Amino acid sequence: MLGCLVEKQLTTPQQYPLTLNALVLACNQSSNRDPVSSYDERTVEDAVTSAKARGLARFVHPSHGRSALRYRHDLDSALGLDVRPLALLAVLMLRGAQTPGELRARTERMAEFADLAEVEAELGALAARQEPLVVRMARQPGQKEDRYAHCLGEAGTAIATTVVPERAEPTRHIDAGRGTPDLAAEVTRLRAELDELRRDLDELRTQLGA
Repeated sequence: MLGCLVEKQLTTPQQYPLTLNALVLACNQSSNRDPVSSYDERTVEDAVTSAKARGLARFVHPSHGRSALRYRHDLDSALGLDVRPLALLAVLMLRGAQTPGELRARTERMAEFADLAEVEAELGALAARQEPLVVRMARQPGQKEDRYAHCLGEAGTAIATTVVPERAEPTRHIDAGRGTPDLAAEVTRLRAELDELRRDLDELRTQLGA
């Protein structure tokens, strides 16, 4: 769900933030998804509500002629990311583990990378964080290139804890016992929730004519 919000923000900003219907369609689209899913509205709504509680998504209440509640991600501010790492994370969330070459091709509409070295540098930075956001996978038989996977959410944590390093490098893996987010992320989440509550209160006062 978060990957869909990032994808639509970077590729179709005129339609962003997304309504619930648009978000469901984005989650279930058949292109650029692996695996292809078939979620109902309740499942998607529960997912975005859970992400909001963690400070990773935000509700945008109707305004300026819009009549429906809309949804947006908050990964950039919650995790301190700019466009290029956001694009990489989105594609990893939407299509699973991939090589740097695949990531460069599939993020073309979202961000610009001059060459594979720039992709690998961004992946390395994401992997070297105190709480890594990506992990390099060990090569499987027949594979010639390294593949990377994201470490967000339960699925990402499961991937990270089963990785067997191919060679010793400074890339760090998630310790499932530590949990996420860390203290700094928790503070960010609480601040985001407080800002959201303040916005909701201001909008309620406006609607009541206060």
